[in-house]
Amino acid sequence: MAQQTAPDTVKTGIYITSIHDVNFKDKEYTIDLWLWLKYKNKKFDFLQNLEVPQAKTVTKSFSTIDSSKNRVYMLMKLQCVMKDSWAINNFPFDKQKLRFSIENSQFDSHSLIFVPDNLGKHFDPRFVLPGWKIDSLSILAGTKIYETGFGDDSLAKPHTEYSNFRVKIQIDRDAMGLFWKMFLGMYVAFLIAYMCFYIHTDSIDSRFGLSVGALFAVIGNKYIVDSALPESTTFTLVDTLHGITLLFILCIIICTSYSLKLIKKEKIDKAIKFDFLSAQILLGIYVLLNGYFIFMAERG
Repeated sequence: MAQQTAPDTVKTGIYITSIHDVNFKDKEYTIDLWLWLKYKNKKFDFLQNLEVPQAKTVTKSFSTIDSSKNRVYMLMKLQCVMKDSWAINNFPFDKQKLRFSIENSQFDSHSLIFVPDNLGKHFDPRFVLPGWKIDSLSILAGTKIYETGFGDDSLAKPHTEYSNFRVKIQIDRDAMGLFWKMFLGMYVAFLIAYMCFYIHTDSIDSRFGLSVGALFAVIGNKYIVDSALPESTTFTLVDTLHGITLLFILCIIICTSYSLKLIKKEKIDKAIKFDFLSAQILLGIYVLLNGYFIFMAERG
């Protein structure tokens, strides 16, 4: 029985010089990097066969090949616009994983396997990603499975495996400034509605007007925040905080209605006492709920 030939190895390294243009709405980012590959089989020809899955565009601005010493050393400078998925459940206290991988489009894992070159740094510590900090970066090699034969009728079943070289970068958002920028309007609207408890019971119309105005202000703020986020079918922190605020403004309106009912029954002292107690209870619960959900999102 003939022995199967072991696949050739490709020692692969990467050095990232920049990550920029992080587009949260369109789920993409741009990465600039140096990529080098060392191998013996000249048929691999990564200059033509380099595959970058999930890349929107790949631009090779520089490449050099040294084929001396019975092996190929290839170095190239790439700029890739990558498509990725974002985890937005805890936005703006989110942590994202950026993924970059390469394959050889012509040779599967029976012919070629990648081996990471772990010597040295993998990114320039001087580059700054505005609004984010790099938490970790790891490189590894693996196998990507495609449940297709790509039209090859000789395969017993539509199944192909390609070796790939993967880079995973975890970035943490610098969140507090963005949080207040996006949620300050919501909290101001709630406080405006909350101040209704301290308006004299004679001005009941003003109390209703402020509460309803605050309700629409929170709805408007949510639409503005949602416009900066990708679509999501899950209930996010943004949805939770806006939902809580809307619910509590509704409670303020209900309390105001009950106060009006007491006033019409000429129970003014009871109405004033009810307003005072409602103000303390609603504010305390509102602050506790916001603090809890924000704390859980920060822990992530």
